[in-house]
Amino acid sequence: MNRRAWISGIALLALALLVIVPKVANDGAHPGREERVRSLAPEQELKLKRKVLQRDLELTDALCRASCLADAVRAVESAGMDGGAIGETAAPPDRERRLEVLQQLRKRNPRMQYLRWGDAELGRMPEGTEAKLEPLLKEAERRAAGGSRYTSDHVRAKDHHYFAIGVPSGVEHEPLIGVVQESVMREVEVEQKKNLRIVPYPSDARYRLEAVDSDTLRRRDVDHPEDNEGTSHYLVNEVVVKFRQEPGEADLAQIRRDIGYDSVRKMGYTHVFSSSKMTAKEMMEYFRNRWDPVYVEPHYVYLTNEFLNFGGMAGNLRAAGDHDMRHRWRAKADDGAENVHVPNDLLYSEYQWNLPVIETLEGWNISRGDESVIVAVLDTGIDLNHPDLRGKLAEGRNIVDESAAPDDDVGHGTHVAGIIAATVDNMEGVAGLSWYNRVMPVKVLDSTGAGSTYSVAQGIIWATDQGARVINMSLGNYVDAEFLHDAIRYAYDRDVVLIAATGNDNTEQPGYPAAYPEVFAVAATDWNNEKSVFSNYGDYVDVAAPGESIASTYYQQQYAALSGTSMASPHVAALAAMIRSVNPDLTNEEVMEIMRQTATDLGEPGKDKYYGYGLIDVKRALESAASYEQSILMWPKRLAKRLESRQ
Repeated sequence: MNRRAWISGIALLALALLVIVPKVANDGAHPGREERVRSLAPEQELKLKRKVLQRDLELTDALCRASCLADAVRAVESAGMDGGAIGETAAPPDRERRLEVLQQLRKRNPRMQYLRWGDAELGRMPEGTEAKLEPLLKEAERRAAGGSRYTSDHVRAKDHHYFAIGVPSGVEHEPLIGVVQESVMREVEVEQKKNLRIVPYPSDARYRLEAVDSDTLRRRDVDHPEDNEGTSHYLVNEVVVKFRQEPGEADLAQIRRDIGYDSVRKMGYTHVFSSSKMTAKEMMEYFRNRWDPVYVEPHYVYLTNEFLNFGGMAGNLRAAGDHDMRHRWRAKADDGAENVHVPNDLLYSEYQWNLPVIETLEGWNISRGDESVIVAVLDTGIDLNHPDLRGKLAEGRNIVDESAAPDDDVGHGTHVAGIIAATVDNMEGVAGLSWYNRVMPVKVLDSTGAGSTYSVAQGIIWATDQGARVINMSLGNYVDAEFLHDAIRYAYDRDVVLIAATGNDNTEQPGYPAAYPEVFAVAATDWNNEKSVFSNYGDYVDVAAPGESIASTYYQQQYAALSGTSMASPHVAALAAMIRSVNPDLTNEEVMEIMRQTATDLGEPGKDKYYGYGLIDVKRALESAASYEQSILMWPKRLAKRLESRQ
């Protein structure tokens, strides 16, 4: 063992012994519940997911209503009217000004199909929907004329969901009314069936479902959606090869003659070969027998680790038994006993249970982040025009299509980004964990929510080279791909903190990249601090974080509440970035150890396979990071740096 490794080992051992020990607080945790969740039969789990599907849509509907109504109120206020009283003395705006206000409102919210304010009218109701929508619009007009802000029940017409809104304008009998098309309802319904594994996913003809054994590529046909658990996907006619020596032009020409490859892509010593003449299994046999590579493996596909529970909280909170729970976390959210700052963001108080439960507001008294510490989000891209992410995005890259911007065409990446960095205190939408840390959009997943090993590996390396200090990966597969592991090691060796979601199949089978030793693995909990029914588990889990019904930004300038370990992971990524903001000198291992040792223990005492070291605690982690430089733990680190500089 060299001196550097020996000294680093001393530092980590000291950190484990001296950093504040994990806080034990089993409130809400019920030993044995995790075992019951784990043993759910496939049909039981599928039935639960179908119920979640319906509740999902309910909360998406609620978020859409809240944001649309707020947009309409702001529109009225922009015209100099207060929108809440009748018969004000202020001179009402003329028709031209009203029409201008409606145009600005529709530009901000294109989902508003039809708007009317007195004699000013914009847009029209979609053809064939009038019979269903006219009664909703009349009721909205009646309610708003009486001084109430109003949204109607939604109706389905022409394969879309619609609802009506009404806002008092301050002018008697002339409220602002409109019809909103909830396009997001159908979008999330389709995506949710895939991500909940209610249907086998992905079904794209480019991919083949297969068992985890990457040596035999044993075929496994999926008849039941729950059989997706523990399976992996790979590109049918591609393989990844790492040669012992770089192949020359003559070698590549020989390979082309032998397998007739259509294309080859290179990353370091690793090559990705694509052939229309040979299958992946045939090419693997060829390279093993002919070239003796370091490794040859299928070109695996990684999927979003999203459960898409848009209504889990809203549906459950309607039950009388959950009223006290909701009261508890809302009271905590507004508690000023510790002089905390309560965000004024529109959806915070009603929907963001996740921030108070991990002591985020208390943590803001220590640090609110630093824009120089960037979190790369390897995902489906990010909505580059979302108003709640304005000024919070670093320059990114689209790995899937290098000619395009890293814009989101699914919604998943935008949701992840908002959890980390949605603007706080702008009276808009939601609040992110960090006030100042920026996110770097790296699009490695395509419009189906899937991406190849090559794109994920390339995204990791690119983000590392561009200065990302933290990388979030809310994606996964069930195979230990050497190609991806090489990229993980590249980032880890350059002091990047790598965070990944464990997966949503309620299985102990390790999911990758979360299960790599260089990666910090995150499981999901609900608002009772219990294991989420879908969350994967195992000895590789480091910590848990909120992962059910998380309200955040969504693509096309919308908001949604999603569930999944995909949502838990960015909570931890944001915390890692804030820790590095407090103390930039901390190594990636020290950042990870601080998060482990300051977590609130859940489940069985000590580290366990369901929660790892427990639920993250923002306040305790930032306190530990802030005081770390004054402790003796810095001595070995500084000594190691001095010795390294002399070598």
